[in-house]
Amino acid sequence: MGFKKLFLLMCIISFLTMSFLFSKEKVLSNSLMDNIATLKNYQSKRISSFDRSGKNADRLVIKPGETAEIARIKGAGIIKHIWITISCKDPMLRRNAILRMYWDGEKSPSVECPIGDFFGQGWGEKYNMVTLPLAVAPKEGNALNCYFPMPFSDGAMITVENQSDEQINAFYYYINYEEHEAVSPDLGRFHAFWNRELTEPLPEGENEWSTLGKQEANTDGERNYVIADIKGKGHFVGINYYMDSPSPMWYGEGDDMFFIDGEKWPPSLHGTGTEDFFNSSWCPKEIYLHPFFGYARVNNQTGWLGRTHCYRFFLESPIAFKESLRATIEHGHNNCLTFDLVTVAYWYQKEPHKPFPEIRPKEERQNLPAIGPVEIHIWRDAWRRMKGNKKLWGNEKKRDH
Repeated sequence: MGFKKLFLLMCIISFLTMSFLFSKEKVLSNSLMDNIATLKNYQSKRISSFDRSGKNADRLVIKPGETAEIARIKGAGIIKHIWITISCKDPMLRRNAILRMYWDGEKSPSVECPIGDFFGQGWGEKYNMVTLPLAVAPKEGNALNCYFPMPFSDGAMITVENQSDEQINAFYYYINYEEHEAVSPDLGRFHAFWNRELTEPLPEGENEWSTLGKQEANTDGERNYVIADIKGKGHFVGINYYMDSPSPMWYGEGDDMFFIDGEKWPPSLHGTGTEDFFNSSWCPKEIYLHPFFGYARVNNQTGWLGRTHCYRFFLESPIAFKESLRATIEHGHNNCLTFDLVTVAYWYQKEPHKPFPEIRPKEERQNLPAIGPVEIHIWRDAWRRMKGNKKLWGNEKKRDH
């Protein structure tokens, strides 16, 4: 081959390589700024609680037992941001007010959740949180923000039900959305499901870390806590995990198990421990706020006694399913521990969705009493009596016979 032909061939190869790399870079790029200069074809719209009289009473008042319709949108569009702040005398209002969202005229809500838990606030509390899809901002965790995109093609409705005995004296909100002529049929509908369970220990006891003897294996996941049980085609994008432990024992030996499209154990996605699933390690007790994962609240008591809020969002690679997804996690290894466990699962799917179980009544959504020094002292007294009321320090492990 002559020099000119060789040079021409090398130029062609170089051009094709650069073209491939450039196109690959465009495909793989995920920067939020990539498309900021691209001109938009939608109409920017907002629904808010502004005072229609032009004065400054920019809020709703929602009476006890009342359901307020905060948005009813016609046609096609995508909700891009929701901001809410609330004033109410009820300290558990964030667990006692229910947020619901409906897409395309559906009768069964695609979102049904206590409003605090939805935005990343457990136990009716207020604390700051920073993630990409959800953020809770100052003052003192009072500003609730959601950035999950929520597409619809034939209308959307959002309601808030006040199940508290107290009036909501001020409910302020923005709902920012894009109005489109049509949305792509490839866009799934946004869903959020709230679940709560007081988990059952094993018959042989709460035997974590083999403290009470040999631990058995979990080879089916049947007793796992259920994060979501979804039917249809879609993808799972995140979870808020609110765990209240009545024991100082480490809560996080439980493996996550995601069963995709009806598969049997072991599933395609099988984890190695709760803190591993939430992208941390070695039994953490630190506030840590990453855009994709973190610990927005940790207990400040003995061991891991009390409340911990973990979160994880699969924004880089959502968990896809074609027919179904059963998202679960163990409560302790082999489901050996008792927790008051609350979760909110977030996903997108094609409608229709499997209707949610009826949400628990207000009385069953309240916090359990805190376990503290008095309860621990009572446990110690029972243990001492079992040992014969001898002079005991507390680390004596062998039983007297």
